[in-house]
Amino acid sequence: MKKVLIIGANGYIGRHIAYFLKQQQVEFVPADKAEASVDGYENYISVDVTSREALSALDFQVDTVFMFAGLTGTQNDEESVKRYTEVNEGGLKNVLECCRTNRPRVVFPSSRLVYKGQKEVFLKEDAEKEAKTVYAQNKINCEAMLEHYDREYNIPYTIFRVCVPYGNLIDDTYSYGTLGFFLSKAMAGQNITLYGSGEQKRTFTHVSDIVHLMLRTLENNPNSNDVYNIGSPDAKSLLEVANLVAAKFLVQVDHIEWPAEALKIESGDTIFDDTRILAATNYNYQFTLKRWIEAIDL
Repeated sequence: MKKVLIIGANGYIGRHIAYFLKQQQVEFVPADKAEASVDGYENYISVDVTSREALSALDFQVDTVFMFAGLTGTQNDEESVKRYTEVNEGGLKNVLECCRTNRPRVVFPSSRLVYKGQKEVFLKEDAEKEAKTVYAQNKINCEAMLEHYDREYNIPYTIFRVCVPYGNLIDDTYSYGTLGFFLSKAMAGQNITLYGSGEQKRTFTHVSDIVHLMLRTLENNPNSNDVYNIGSPDAKSLLEVANLVAAKFLVQVDHIEWPAEALKIESGDTIFDDTRILAATNYNYQFTLKRWIEAIDL
């Protein structure tokens, strides 16, 4: 990559993309909705992806656009449907319209939530899809939109599906999402709460491995339009992970009843088959969850 535009550069993975590109001395422009860069980049640009006019002021004369801006969450109410669709799908459409002249490669992060969970099955990229939330449907629709713009306008794309990321190389926050919740409870000396038995499995991947796999895939496969699962050595149940954290911080795991709304959107096991991306990159994972947790300073 010679020049890169990162839209969503203040987000979790976007920040790490910028972090590694800076180390590799790749020229990049960070952009996001907030007024300022959380990491102090002087060339940062504030932009709202829901405004095509605002986006058109960016320089799309680049070879790669990371489209990492968007809303996440589980809300399915009418207002959330409207807002999520406007930002996630409308935002991507605006970016793709801005790409029609120069046609840079568009890199898009997708989610485990596009899959219909299957117990103890490592899901390949063509596994059955099911959306239980607006956010998941947004991801499915956005993937289809990328395929459409490639067919109609020859805009290349690469889609990376991420299951459960963890870790942080930039600041003192250890992690976000599932791991962040477990750690915040345990580090405060509180027991970890877990819905039901916690037997549902996920693929947990350190953010460093995620970004290295993304960048190496783009380097090794610059001309392919494809979808890749990002895997890891860790296909673990939520209970297994909660127990690892609880043992580290000498707390317990408390099982509580599923709230009705949460149970409606639970997918069951979503663990990733990463054969395709490992074949494309010849990558060796650098992190395991157990060693990472053991290394946390008390």
